[in-house]
Amino acid sequence: MQQWMPLLAEHDIGKVLEHEPLSKYTTWKIGGPADALVIPDSKEQLARILKLASEHGIPWMQLGRGSNMLVSDKGIRGLVIKLGPGFDYVRFEDEQIVAGGGVSLVKLCVMASKQGLSGLEFAGGIPGSVGGAVYMNAGAHGSDVSQIFQSAEIVLDTGELAVYNAEDMHFSYRHSVLHEQRGMVTEAVFQMKRGDREEISAALAAFKDRRRLTQPLQLACAGSVFRNPPGDYAARLIESAGLKGLKAGGAEVSVQHANFIVNTGQATAEDVLTLMKHIQSTISSQTGIKLVPEVFVVGER
Repeated sequence: MQQWMPLLAEHDIGKVLEHEPLSKYTTWKIGGPADALVIPDSKEQLARILKLASEHGIPWMQLGRGSNMLVSDKGIRGLVIKLGPGFDYVRFEDEQIVAGGGVSLVKLCVMASKQGLSGLEFAGGIPGSVGGAVYMNAGAHGSDVSQIFQSAEIVLDTGELAVYNAEDMHFSYRHSVLHEQRGMVTEAVFQMKRGDREEISAALAAFKDRRRLTQPLQLACAGSVFRNPPGDYAARLIESAGLKGLKAGGAEVSVQHANFIVNTGQATAEDVLTLMKHIQSTISSQTGIKLVPEVFVVGER
């Protein structure tokens, strides 16, 4: 047992699950155990966790809804922090949406459409949380979070609560300042525009139909594996290289969308990594383009 584990029981930090398999929490259905999965239900509990980790040198990482992440088969040493039900709330204030960091982005899009608020249509198929979307500057269909972001409450790794505006976030392609300044988004405010409910719902439905036809959503996956290189598409490069359908163990390059790797049933993280490395080396040798992963690879190797 990690020597810091008894410290967790001495503080009010929320629910603590020891040696919890993370495959239960990732959309790839892959991942070994965390030393401790901690689920705070308030900003105060989250602040205590991060302050405790800072003071005792306990490694930690955040977990949203488990998309866009490959957890190693050996799992994660230290704390994995997942926001609890206390962060799953939404308020509508005129043309602004205030959402807790744990809210499902897909659910938020549907709620916004019913309110006649436009601006989130692009995110209707992104299977992450509000906090994760802000962290990653999630985007699709030519738009991203930075286009509607107003501000966010963030508990920094010191345990302090801060409020960041759009300039503070330094948004760029799938990137925010939180990649360097560690912290967790507890709440975000989005600036929307009034629109026609039927038109907004129709746009969401059209994006949903497009995803259904082009993405292997019936299998466990994590969305796009690689970032699109400037002026091109990762899926086009992978398909042109003849890599669709390539398998390693239980992992397969999707025959429906070449930038997806699917878990056909018993895939391990090593299976997925084997495919990722083969794709990168093949594309690099054929085109000179170095594909950069969009998914985060985390855990003990």
